[in-house]
Amino acid sequence: MLQDLILTATAAAPAAGGSSNNAEALQQMGFSHMVQNFDVVGWVVFVTLIVMSIGSWWYTVVNAINNNRISSNADRVVDTFWSIKNAKEARQFLEEQKASEPFSKIALDSIEAASHQEGNALAQSLSKSEFVDRALRQAVTRESANLENGLTWLATVGATAPFVGLLGTVWGIYHALIRIGATGQASIDAVAGPVGEALIMTAFGLFVAIPAVLAYNAFNRSNRNIYSKFDTFAHDLHDYFATGSRVGSK
Repeated sequence: MLQDLILTATAAAPAAGGSSNNAEALQQMGFSHMVQNFDVVGWVVFVTLIVMSIGSWWYTVVNAINNNRISSNADRVVDTFWSIKNAKEARQFLEEQKASEPFSKIALDSIEAASHQEGNALAQSLSKSEFVDRALRQAVTRESANLENGLTWLATVGATAPFVGLLGTVWGIYHALIRIGATGQASIDAVAGPVGEALIMTAFGLFVAIPAVLAYNAFNRSNRNIYSKFDTFAHDLHDYFATGSRVGSK
């Protein structure tokens, strides 16, 4: 009987130790443990992803507000401008709009071009249509470029963030291999920490990249709609200053 009890206790001891090691290994796979054990490369990858994420969300929020404001005010500005018959009042209305409102700026540029062409001998060497067309092209290009603010950042983050996270993954696996070589065994407690760190960095890279890609695609679609309104308004302005009336208007 005594011999059986000794054998049972001896067999149970490794199992208890193994359970303790497994629990400790699982604790090493947490986010807090990963941050506490970062080396220089780990910190560089982690901080880079944080900066990418902050910049992406900043441009996402700012562009979303800006595009929504422009789209919601576009019809109001354009319709009000065409409904005002007095040129002085129309110009005053345009000047009262916010500095970030693009349709009023396009119209003001065309008005300035038409006025400059009429009062400048050198400008009169060009036809009024060509002079106004140049001003409208420049205005539309400028306002279109303003709409694209931040899109390069979003595209860059969407394309590179997974690879930055992958760098953290590779570095974590590298540390896991070093630990295996140091301990001489591929036990869970030897590799859980580095492998867990690697998996978290991969997930973090995807977490940063996916919203950036979605935002980039959404803003591209929204911008195309606004570009179309820019072109329509510019053509109407060109026709008005070139012929004296808005083509298609009653």
